[in-house]
Amino acid sequence: MTDWATISSLATAGGTLVLAVATFASVRSANRSARTAERTLLAGQQPLLVTSREQDPELNARFVEGRIVTVPGGGAVVEVHQDIVLLAISLRNVGTGLAVLQSWHVTPEVRTERAHPPLAEFSAHVRDIFLAPGDHGCWQGAFRDPSAAEFRGLTAAIDAGELLTVDVLYSDYEGGQRMISQFALRHDPAERGWKPSVIRHFALDRPEPR
Repeated sequence: MTDWATISSLATAGGTLVLAVATFASVRSANRSARTAERTLLAGQQPLLVTSREQDPELNARFVEGRIVTVPGGGAVVEVHQDIVLLAISLRNVGTGLAVLQSWHVTPEVRTERAHPPLAEFSAHVRDIFLAPGDHGCWQGAFRDPSAAEFRGLTAAIDAGELLTVDVLYSDYEGGQRMISQFALRHDPAERGWKPSVIRHFALDRPEPR
């Protein structure tokens, strides 16, 4: 005798299973599409800083003390005074989003390891510095404590013409997609100035691609 109740229950269970599988596949596809859309949106807001070109116009960087340094295109400025060390680098934003420069770190040597300094050791800018996509501008920083060992070590390295490493931390305009671009500053005796070059970039808010 046919057990229609059992057959009905099995049919219902089978239909429910098929519906669940279809729903899972649909949700998974929707999530994948959402992630793709998010990555596309973020890519459109991603800044990326490199050294500017030598043909870029020179820029004036003004410090809170009122001192002004003129930074040539593709160049950098390093000035040592009795009570302050001034540094500036001419940069270009080759990314697609606005760069908001937030903090920095200077090491009186070239870092050979593929790493950046701890974020806790970075110095915040007195004010945010904005760099529009496709445009050039200046990073600037200053050491203002002559009694600090860090100040003395930096001035000694500068006087000796040693290489300096500058790490600049920046983000998009919403504070996301944080990046650190690492630059080397090399003294050029022939031109009596300093030349910057970009070493590497570090993404802080997503896995490194390498």
